[in-house]
Amino acid sequence: MSATLWADRDFVRLWIGQTSSQLGAQASQVTLPLIAVTTLGASAGQLGVLRAVQQAPILLFALYFGALVDRWRARHLMVLADFGRAVVLGAIPIAYLLGVLGLPWLYVVAFLTGICTVCFDVAYQASLPRLVARDQLAAGNSALEGSRSAAQICGPAVGGGLISLLTAPIAAVVGSAFFVVSFLSIRRIQRPDVLATTESPGGLVRQIRAGLLLVAGHTSLRTIVIASSLYQFSFAALMTAYLLFLSRTLELPGATLGLVLAAFGPGALLGSLLSASQPRRFGYGRVVIVAALVSDGAMLCLPAVHSSVVLLIAINFVFGTFSQTVDLATMVIRQTVTPLGLQGRVAATMNFLGLGLTPVGSLVGGALAAHFGTRTALLLAALGLCLSPVTFLLSPLRKLR
Repeated sequence: MSATLWADRDFVRLWIGQTSSQLGAQASQVTLPLIAVTTLGASAGQLGVLRAVQQAPILLFALYFGALVDRWRARHLMVLADFGRAVVLGAIPIAYLLGVLGLPWLYVVAFLTGICTVCFDVAYQASLPRLVARDQLAAGNSALEGSRSAAQICGPAVGGGLISLLTAPIAAVVGSAFFVVSFLSIRRIQRPDVLATTESPGGLVRQIRAGLLLVAGHTSLRTIVIASSLYQFSFAALMTAYLLFLSRTLELPGATLGLVLAAFGPGALLGSLLSASQPRRFGYGRVVIVAALVSDGAMLCLPAVHSSVVLLIAINFVFGTFSQTVDLATMVIRQTVTPLGLQGRVAATMNFLGLGLTPVGSLVGGALAAHFGTRTALLLAALGLCLSPVTFLLSPLRKLR
């Protein structure tokens, strides 16, 4: 990141808040499923339901939050979202100590945290173009995605380690603390958050429609959202089967499981660095296609692993590196071609269409694991991932430089 951007105190506050928020989110992605599996004895199908409930708000609320971000202050929504996640996660250890924690309670927690996560993610993606100059977007995204990669390293490791030292419900309070830090940092941003939209006729419905039409009518955005939808559906199925594979098939302890999942982080950190230079050298289209082929192809190796933790870490590292390259390159494309007044709605539309099938993917992953075993479920989900680079390859995006 450039020295000028580092000297921007408001950007640094955003960066600190986003990093803390990602740490909380990553830790929670480990603790919530493990609470279900280890403490409450959830089956494969019930774990799939839990993940689906947590992801359902993407489908239900993403478009609404996108329009709201373009009408209201993005950082206000981020602050409210992290405050909400802190309170909801903090209720888990209280329910556990009172003896009332069960799967229905966990489903409610997962749904409420999912709503807050959708709100934060849409607002966060729209806030950067409002906070920095257009020529600083690549540097700003690289810094923010780098911190997200660091969170992928530390979050699962912290979550898994605390579950080994403490009971899983008590470990959930750590995620709550991270969200408090994010809340305190982002609310200290002093620069006025410019309201990017001045539209009023038709209200929210008309504004949501504008975001949908832009994505549908723009070749690059349309290609990205189709590829993302295929990828996210398959990845949701894969991660449901993967958690069961690690915890039950391989019987890894919580700390080791956290270490394996944390391997996504160093790879993603390297991917953040590659995405800042390689697209300019080889072209965005070529980099996106090659990186997607390598990352998704690496996951085809998972079903063949029987006991090697080192091999699992290597596979996750490769996947993290090249999937992050794809994510950041497509994010720069989206932010560059989208008018400022539509950033929130386009980000929400991309999340809605790209991530909307993840609840179904989680249910499918749980069902596949229950009926065919975790190895077969992993193989089928990994094959589904490979549809994403095929979509890029067959589209005009492959020629984008």
